Amino acid sequence: MTTAGTPPTAGHGPLSGVRVVELAGLGPGPFAAMLLADLGADVVRVDRPGGTDLAVDPAYDVTNRNKRSIVVDLKAPDGPARVLDLAERADILIEGYRPGVAERLGIGPADCHARNPRLVYGRMTGWGQDGPLAQRAGHDVSYIALTGTLGMLGRPDEPPTVPANLLGDYAGGSLYLVVGVLAALHHARATGTGQVVDAAIVDGTAHLSTMIHGMLAAGGWQDRRAANLLDGGCPYYGTYETADGRYMAVGALEGKFYAEFLRLLGLDDLASARKDWTRWGELRERIAAAFKSRTRDEWTAVFEGSDACVAPVLSLREAPAHPHLAARGTFTDHGGITQPAPAPRFSATPTAVRTGPARPGADAAAVARDWGTPARPTDDHDDLDDLVTDGG
Repeated sequence: MTTAGTPPTAGHGPLSGVRVVELAGLGPGPFAAMLLADLGADVVRVDRPGGTDLAVDPAYDVTNRNKRSIVVDLKAPDGPARVLDLAERADILIEGYRPGVAERLGIGPADCHARNPRLVYGRMTGWGQDGPLAQRAGHDVSYIALTGTLGMLGRPDEPPTVPANLLGDYAGGSLYLVVGVLAALHHARATGTGQVVDAAIVDGTAHLSTMIHGMLAAGGWQDRRAANLLDGGCPYYGTYETADGRYMAVGALEGKFYAEFLRLLGLDDLASARKDWTRWGELRERIAAAFKSRTRDEWTAVFEGSDACVAPVLSLREAPAHPHLAARGTFTDHGGITQPAPAPRFSATPTAVRTGPARPGADAAAVARDWGTPARPTDDHDDLDDLVTDGG
């Protein structure tokens, strides 16, 4: 921890001095720990011998940026003790095992709190710590399917659209875990008492749909795909193909934006169709035909500088070069890898990509020195595929 009154190191963010133990897993846990690391926390990732399934080459896994790594075999006789040594000195611990696994290993909440009553113990799972499915394997698509959110996505005459693993793993999982552990950290610092944070992807993803449930109850949302204002059912809120096979995104919801959109598209005669659902089919066809008449870049130039709420749909490789994102530094290059920069931004405690992806075990000596834990040789045993949760 930093000494009271000592300013954090420039570029290290508002969580400078906060110590985090991350028990290595897949998907939402590592991303949550990356976010804490981006915000300045000293994150020590406890990797397992042999790595994890589905993991990318460690040199390119930017979710491990701004972290340090040690390797611990939790099946070895001294494995749990090494984790408890870290937990004793940490503010936050994050794990993503199936319910009960950490307890069986001797590194569950009770074990850790016996050594450090102030510890915030963050648990990242898909189904949660209890309930009929708690012990079942799953992935992002499984979790969002049950919450009703997957069923909202896509065209009505096609299967639901899978939104990569952004909606469940990262929005409903990682971000809720981070909010939870930071809230619990605030409580721990005020009271001296830590607690367990149960961050289930099903809970977080369901919570994301709160506004939609309100609209559903009020009769303002139909419980089917592409039939509503914000799900592609509205012809002036969606995407359209251009002459070169690319796409433009349209979000001209308000009346003044809609009028500007029609003017630039050359469809002023459709002004009265905005609230007339019986004309939405005609409106969609006319808009689609107009967009097909020019390329994406030509339409981008037409809408440049307007309030029509129209933007080109860019690819992952195109996005960093967009003038607005480039001007803001939304993406950054570090170690030869183009990647999103830390977010959000802080006026007094700016963040930065300080280090590239942590290599498994590379920081054992430095962590032992800085955290004051006993230095031990790195173990090299079988990996722990039966222990880690099926996240992602």
